[in-house]
Amino acid sequence: MSVITVSLLVLVSIIAIILLTSTLKLNAFVSLFLVSVFLAFVTLPADTIVASVKQGFGNTIGSIGFLIIFGAMIGIILDKTGGTISIANYILSKTGESKSSRALGITGFITGLPIFCDSGFIVLSGLAKTFSARSNVPVVFMATVLATSLYSVHCLIPPHPGALAAAGIMNVNVGNLIILGILFAIPGALAAYLWGKWMIKGKNYPSSEVPVTDTLPEKKDLPPVFLSFLPIVVPLLLITIKSLINLFDSEGSGLMAKIFYFPGDPVFALAIGVVLGLLLIRNKSISSFNSLFSEAIVKAGPILIVTAAGGMFGMVIKSTGVGETMGKLLTGTNIGLLVPFLIALIMKTAQGSSTVAIITAASFVLPMVQMLGLDSEWGRLLTMLSMGAGSMVASHANDSYFWVVTNFGGLEVNTALRVYSTSTLVMGTTVFVFIWISSLFLI
Repeated sequence: MSVITVSLLVLVSIIAIILLTSTLKLNAFVSLFLVSVFLAFVTLPADTIVASVKQGFGNTIGSIGFLIIFGAMIGIILDKTGGTISIANYILSKTGESKSSRALGITGFITGLPIFCDSGFIVLSGLAKTFSARSNVPVVFMATVLATSLYSVHCLIPPHPGALAAAGIMNVNVGNLIILGILFAIPGALAAYLWGKWMIKGKNYPSSEVPVTDTLPEKKDLPPVFLSFLPIVVPLLLITIKSLINLFDSEGSGLMAKIFYFPGDPVFALAIGVVLGLLLIRNKSISSFNSLFSEAIVKAGPILIVTAAGGMFGMVIKSTGVGETMGKLLTGTNIGLLVPFLIALIMKTAQGSSTVAIITAASFVLPMVQMLGLDSEWGRLLTMLSMGAGSMVASHANDSYFWVVTNFGGLEVNTALRVYSTSTLVMGTTVFVFIWISSLFLI
């Protein structure tokens, strides 16, 4: 089969996923499975089809399964115990009510590190309305600040599924990805904040009318802020410390490398975060623990399955060899990081899922990295982050998170498209610009 024919079939498959998930509203897993099998049957030798499908699905589960489950457990614990509210109140007490939008942005950024953006927004949307009512700031701005601060880390940093799966495909060090991802997410979230502020300037958008007492529990019912921070901060510190140690002791022969070998591994670090999260639970009984664990596993299940299906589709694309062919065509064009950014951007904008966008982009780009001049530790890392930036652009009506933001934020759809969706465009572009500038010094 000719290269042109295979390339067209891959393109048709991608369009098919977009149409099935966004237009026909078919379940994402079913869409990915059907299209993956179709593409495998028409492009791969018969004796490799089953192996490719199984390998893509299984490898993705193996690389991200524990991380998604433990991340979901931390998120559910912080949600059900009021830990996120405790963190938000603490930050607000330091910034003051006049700067409540900044407090909300910081809260979203911090709590978004282990918590999926949709869960985080649902948990904190009451705060957005309360802060809006207290400070008489338009609720669309508060909702946008919260949504984009959560979204900035969701698209760039493990344990979020897209970033995790793509890191496994690209063979990127997760610890280094977390460190750099946080650094690049900061200017992205700041750009979205400033854009949202500019978009509401001079406009007559309403502030929230929700009474303060309806959205915030009594402080006496909240867990201590120190304990609330532990499940988030400790795992990140452990992973970061191990990554920094590996920079100076790549063979892991030193004492510190041996001490942090297991605690600094992302799986064990998040498991430690779960244990620390249990300190927030007042009724420390097996039945209470099991209730939270069960809810987290139920939440993680669909995410795991869809993410693994995205990995399956990516493996089939990789097996067709179209990525290597595209890489050869792009050799010497000097557009480097723009390729992964644009592929993820197109996938995200067209079909709505950041996770599917970044996984598909990773599988497509992997065979190209050498020919694009990105086949180095720094090159792969920045390639990975470029895809993360592309997967932010742009959250609109075909993105389930968009509807979470509009529904729980109490926003009109047109208003959300005008303020929130454009903010995600600015955020993703800003992150990519910083990544590209950094590449001039690192690659």
